[in-house]
Amino acid sequence: MFQFIFNEISAAELSQLPTLTQLELLSEFQVTPDDLENPDGEKFGRLERDGKALFRYRAKDMRIYFEATEEGILVRRVLNKNTFQDFLFRTNLPLSEDEALSESKVFWELIEEGENAQRA
Repeated sequence: MFQFIFNEISAAELSQLPTLTQLELLSEFQVTPDDLENPDGEKFGRLERDGKALFRYRAKDMRIYFEATEEGILVRRVLNKNTFQDFLFRTNLPLSEDEALSESKVFWELIEEGENAQRA
């Protein structure tokens, strides 16, 4: 079992959700080493850019983007799926959500903002 670490941004994003939604999301968010080695594409996805790996966990309308570190699971962002659905619709890309985000400069800027945030 991994320790979960939220930065200030991801903690703030989580805290903006209704309490029941927070509890459901956190109780569902389970990560095993196998999930990291073999993301199923449905619940878990893997995005890469410049040799850096980032994982996505999909829970209902929420997406949790995280990195596996020696300390545990470092949550970079907690975002609503609609944050990117509009982007995918407007660009009309014939790619999966993970593939499109891997190519999106805006997405990686969001992640980098989360990387630079202090841990909560």
